[in-house]
Amino acid sequence: MDKTEASMTGGCQCGAVRYALSEKPESTVCHCRMCQKAVGGPFAAFCKVNTVALHWTRGSPSSFRSSSAAERQFCAACGTPLTFRYLDGDAIEVTTGSLDDAAAAPPTMNFGSESRLPWIDRLLPGRLPDTPTSASSSATREIVDFQHPDRHTPNG
Repeated sequence: MDKTEASMTGGCQCGAVRYALSEKPESTVCHCRMCQKAVGGPFAAFCKVNTVALHWTRGSPSSFRSSSAAERQFCAACGTPLTFRYLDGDAIEVTTGSLDDAAAAPPTMNFGSESRLPWIDRLLPGRLPDTPTSASSSATREIVDFQHPDRHTPNG
């Protein structure tokens, strides 16, 4: 697939695995307990496309069959969760956070609301203090960023 055909691109934190989507995704958030554990957070945000619209452009993800019905893919090098798919379906969902421009994929629906954590509404703006990264205790440390940039690069 030519890069100009991609509607969105993304990849893992270290850059070993990259992908392109050739159609605009449907974005959702899942609060189910399995998704919470899979991403290590209070919910998982996904962008769903037809399986044929996901093209791996660098590397190959590893996979874990998380249930009798579903498989999840991730980068074996850095652990970034990358996809979720039902084994009998024709769609696959990439993690919204793995997109190069995650802001371009706002969610339109919640799933698994029975497992939504009771404090999730506290995350809304104005409910908790907002602190920029530069104000954290790590701001006094010299930090060298090893994260892959949010774009395709020729060698990594």
